[in-house]
Amino acid sequence: MRGPTSSLYFWVLLAIVAGSLLGYFAPAAGTALKPLSDAFIALIKMLIGPVIFCTVVHGIAGAGSLAKLGRVGGKAFLYFEIISTIALALGLLIAHYLQPGAGMHADIGKLDASKVADFNQRAEQLHVVDYLLHIIPKTFVDAFVGSGDLLQVLLVSILFGIALNRLTPHSDLVVQIIETLGKIFFGMVGIVMKAAPIGAGAAMAYTVGQFGIGTLKPLVGFVLLFYSTCIIFVIVVLGTVARGIGFNIFKYLRYIRTELLTVLGTSSSESALVPLMQKLQRLGCSQSIVGLVVPSGYSFNLDGTNIYMTLATLFVAQALDIDLSSSQIATVLLVAMLTSKGASGVTGAGFVTLAATLATIPSIPVAGLTLILGVDRFMSEARALTNFIGNGIAAIVISKWEHELDMQQLQRELAQ
Repeated sequence: MRGPTSSLYFWVLLAIVAGSLLGYFAPAAGTALKPLSDAFIALIKMLIGPVIFCTVVHGIAGAGSLAKLGRVGGKAFLYFEIISTIALALGLLIAHYLQPGAGMHADIGKLDASKVADFNQRAEQLHVVDYLLHIIPKTFVDAFVGSGDLLQVLLVSILFGIALNRLTPHSDLVVQIIETLGKIFFGMVGIVMKAAPIGAGAAMAYTVGQFGIGTLKPLVGFVLLFYSTCIIFVIVVLGTVARGIGFNIFKYLRYIRTELLTVLGTSSSESALVPLMQKLQRLGCSQSIVGLVVPSGYSFNLDGTNIYMTLATLFVAQALDIDLSSSQIATVLLVAMLTSKGASGVTGAGFVTLAATLATIPSIPVAGLTLILGVDRFMSEARALTNFIGNGIAAIVISKWEHELDMQQLQRELAQ
């Protein structure tokens, strides 16, 4: 019988605790570990593109009908829009009724707007036309070695898969080669994931060492409210979706606990993207649907980021004593629905997307973001975890809708 020390989950958890303690008691040493965290995330990102390419191409080439691709894409987009809107509305409602920023009476004249100038500049990347052009890589290879945007990889993979599908039955050899390459890349990910404790522990040591627990104190109520809202969303909203499909959300969370800890430690949902795709397939989801839904969800189904955007927007307004009318609150929701799409290709996506949202609402000065800049890093973990959980649920839902979910296998795996 395997003991707890043989589980990757145990070592990741131990590393996170050790990293937090190191960052707290020896901030300089904790900050110095950042290169280890960056190296681990870089290794994972290095393999994400090839894995998605092989998974999507193999799934489309073997799907038989190209009509399935359009059907799956349409269902996924519909699901993303519904769940994303619920996430945005939840953040908006909680901020509106609980008033987390009320009573701060912050003076906009005393805020240093230069601290968020860089985020404002990067927010320009979220303009719809510019981002649509950004999705198209300059060359085939650039999709894998350029900006690292998963939508570029997904676009190239879909086009390649469609072309390969249309060559059937003359494409069998190519399909076999891609399937073999996919197994090799998945194997490489398995090797890299052995270093997950090092990457997660180093990232946590850096976060605590660099920013310090003390930075949380002035805004601890806002941070706790955001975490609580994310928990409510996962348990109530995603839990209801899971129950409708036929499984328990808590069993699912336990099943992906190692990946959740990796995301928690690195504050990056991409760090566990490939292991999540592997586990979803073991749960009985279709390989082609997992390959399509999960990568696209990283740009169009950012539930944690959506909650953060509306909650933080109203918090800033309340802290600056700015009263928003019902029409202005509705505008916040509508604008956030647009700016939340395609944020994954931008560094510091959550904060940059928030800056893009405020830039379109004149009544709330963008300089107000300096109020939460110091604690944003501590909220990135909740954003990443919620995004990660939501994308896994999405793949299960679409697989169920397509009648390509093995429910017996799902229940059997979750019962372990």
